Amino acid sequence: MTRKNLGRATLAALPFVLALIVGLVVHLTVQDRLPDRLAVHFDAGGSADRYMGITAYLLYGLGTLLVLGALWAVFAVNGNLYGRGRSWLIGGGFALAAFLGYVLIAVLLVNVDAPEGGPADGFPLWHVAVAVGAGTVAWPIGALLSRLAPAPEGPDDDGGGASRERIALADGEVAGWARGIGAWWAPLAVLALLAAAVAVGRDLSWFAGAPLAVLALVIGTFCRPHVTVDRRGLTVSGLLPKPQVRVPLERMKGADSRRVNAFAEYGGWGYRVRPDRSGVITRSGEAIVVSLTSGREFAVTVDDSATGAALLNTLLDRQRAGR
Repeated sequence: MTRKNLGRATLAALPFVLALIVGLVVHLTVQDRLPDRLAVHFDAGGSADRYMGITAYLLYGLGTLLVLGALWAVFAVNGNLYGRGRSWLIGGGFALAAFLGYVLIAVLLVNVDAPEGGPADGFPLWHVAVAVGAGTVAWPIGALLSRLAPAPEGPDDDGGGASRERIALADGEVAGWARGIGAWWAPLAVLALLAAAVAVGRDLSWFAGAPLAVLALVIGTFCRPHVTVDRRGLTVSGLLPKPQVRVPLERMKGADSRRVNAFAEYGGWGYRVRPDRSGVITRSGEAIVVSLTSGREFAVTVDDSATGAALLNTLLDRQRAGR
């Protein structure tokens, strides 16, 4: 690991390590005053309804912080993070670590000198407000500290796009390109949403479960989305004519083929909208990335993205020549 990567990983994992250390110190301070079984879950009124041994609680709570710290470090090193993306990752990590760390410590504190049946006062709800406040305060601190982490260089922008790939077409020759996108998670998401819709409809009301069923149907139409490049621009469509996403040539500056990181750059999978980019992201990997005249980017992950991007650049050249 290079020194820059080590710096990014350390800063990303730091809040989780600090929360873990504080949690251990608090436990060592009060361990002689804790019951054998801790009340670890409370109902809406604050009364205990689930219990766990001290060792199991420590392994669960501190293990969670370790895993999250490791994940944040991986995202910081492997993600193409710069500008706001880096600030959101580090700031969000500080906020999450502060929230979880306080909750884990608060559970220990309410169990101090408590009988086996759990604390008499339960879990005061003001602890939740304090945990949210701790996360709110920690977020801007992490965002400010993110400026200390060396960021990877942003995507290259050659301005006029002269170095972008093209496909040679004769005068008057017409060309198009289409590819299907494999989205392995889409069928699983559809099944999960349908199951949730049935469960909510049966236990609460079918009116409450209807939105989940509609969302499942919408995702189902994109179980096998298609990407098309032609004289109209770039189009991403599902099994039905609508909904679809289309980026016309008039809105484009140029297109490139490059690898994208689904989580680090776009925050997950599906149709994603971020402050400086949007896209249809079904996985991490190669994608057509279109630079828009607005200064934003639109990306779609698809195989053979180099061919699609090259054809878009050729069609853009033709359109500009026609003007």
